Amino acid sequence: MNPLAPIGRAFIAFMQGVGHFVVFAMQALSHCVRPPFYPRQILRQIVDIGYYSLPVVGMTTLFTGMVLAIQAYSGITDVGAEVAIPTIVVVAVTRELAPVLAGLMVAGRIGASMAAEIGTMRVTEQIDALNTLSTNPMKYLVVPRMIAGALMLPCLVLVGDVIGTFGGYLIGVYRLGFNASAYLSNTWDALETIGVISGLVKAAAFGFTIAVMGCYHGYTSRGGAQGVGAATTNAVVSASILILILNYVITELFFSR
Repeated sequence: MNPLAPIGRAFIAFMQGVGHFVVFAMQALSHCVRPPFYPRQILRQIVDIGYYSLPVVGMTTLFTGMVLAIQAYSGITDVGAEVAIPTIVVVAVTRELAPVLAGLMVAGRIGASMAAEIGTMRVTEQIDALNTLSTNPMKYLVVPRMIAGALMLPCLVLVGDVIGTFGGYLIGVYRLGFNASAYLSNTWDALETIGVISGLVKAAAFGFTIAVMGCYHGYTSRGGAQGVGAATTNAVVSASILILILNYVITELFFSR
């Protein structure tokens, strides 16, 4: 028996999966620009992805900003560069931490929910029923989630930018003894439009990725409850990995010299 055969089979299976996913994503994108649309479904997903994710994103970015201020202070005190703490906090939060953390938290919450909901509909033949009723499942189930994900993640990240920076302000002023007006002035001076824009572009890409992965794994799930569980796990893991990869790619595009 050829010892390379298992490796070859695994590689072929992986490439088949990639091909199926690319075809699914292209079909979903094409449906995003062609009527009919379902405004109620889009609004429902906007509320679910955006409004109900605010608490977890807010708490995550708040404490991340607070921890970042403490770590920055402890790391640069020896060189007398404490004045750079507002700059470190606002740049790190807007460019990296708020988009990535919001994306990962939403992937865990929404990506799993999408995969479980659509996967359950698949194994209970509700998607087949939609076809019977002349309703395109791609337009009714997938497109609203993709549109809502791409729209609401930037909104969540924008809120996370403010809350994370505010967390650094709380620690800087009330824990480390910075002057409040000086801290705010340094933060405003360090705030860059390109940093905020890059974070929002990342957020839109992450939101789209989360929705596509959740819908794809749910839509293609098989095998009853066990298959739905596997689809949920795969949706979260794959979305999280793609978020980290896209974070590097978009950072390279914006900040490479």
